[in-house]
Amino acid sequence: MRLISEPTAAAIAYGLDKISDPNHPQQKNVFVFDLGGGTFDVSLLTISRDGTISVKAVGGDTHLGGEDFDKAMVDYCVQEFKKKQKKDISKSARAMGRLKVACEKAKRDLSSTAETSIDIDCLCDGVDFSMKVTRAKFEDLNAPFFTKCIEHVENCLRDGNMHKNNVDDIVLVGGSTRIPKVQQMLGEFFDWKPLCKSINADEAVAYGAAVLAANLSGNGNKAVKDLILLDVTPLSLGIRTGGVYMSVIIPRNTPIPTMKEDIFETMYDNLVSASVRVYQGECGETKDNIFLDEFTLHGIPPGPKGKEKTKVCFSIDANGILDVSAELVSTGNKRSMVIAGSQNVSKDDIEKMLKKVELC
Repeated sequence: MRLISEPTAAAIAYGLDKISDPNHPQQKNVFVFDLGGGTFDVSLLTISRDGTISVKAVGGDTHLGGEDFDKAMVDYCVQEFKKKQKKDISKSARAMGRLKVACEKAKRDLSSTAETSIDIDCLCDGVDFSMKVTRAKFEDLNAPFFTKCIEHVENCLRDGNMHKNNVDDIVLVGGSTRIPKVQQMLGEFFDWKPLCKSINADEAVAYGAAVLAANLSGNGNKAVKDLILLDVTPLSLGIRTGGVYMSVIIPRNTPIPTMKEDIFETMYDNLVSASVRVYQGECGETKDNIFLDEFTLHGIPPGPKGKEKTKVCFSIDANGILDVSAELVSTGNKRSMVIAGSQNVSKDDIEKMLKKVELC
């Protein structure tokens, strides 16, 4: 029915109770901190008592989460085993799988205790592995990841043109927000303003998406029906130029619906067609961004480079559906396509899914 980013869905779950509360102020600025198993999302929103949820900015890292914390511990254990037993277990898929499960359990234990142990019988070639790990060591191993989280918080506030003192509520979503160090750093950043843990961190995204679906279908109670979501595009959208570069047409955090266009010149002599490849992401080169889709515009009159111009238009509707068109200025020849979501899954995503299946 509609595309929605995870932190925005979580904000709807949080905001629904606030909207229906008669004591709710006219509006509240809410910061959603969503740290899960594989992704990290942040969102800055304003929730009004009349049911309007306005997204000011979103940010995060699609490859940062609990799995990175697990991997840091696994790598540390591999080095410790190698140091004590002179054996490298990194080539054994079975040993690494068992070690990852043990490290993930240790990570969870360290959220409620200062020290725990990792014990695995016959980890490799009949050799047992046993090691104590402290919360301090876990925090030290993952310090760069925690620092990166706060950097994304700062960037999101900057994109939303809001000072941290103007944020009323900080909402925690995702299982990895139970890590004490994460809560400590977030508390320090917001000058020890209380962190909101009133919504279920594991279910908030799904709950908020269901609320929006009920709103769009006209079902639900008055608070649900009165809900108005003013969203932004979470990632920059553009096309490939020069064979490698990303030319942004719609920058991230642009309020939707929106329509933007740009003019591009032919880069080579005697071109008769041009490929329009659409990407999303923040990197300067398209190889580091996410490929969405492509089409080819034919019928370009041959001539020297730079003579013919193509107008490329990106339009996103209120449901997050992207319409891309390219029109040859000299002849009016035009092609277009509609993109309703990412058409590909990255190699890293596939490998992560396969590892989960292997562990199961």
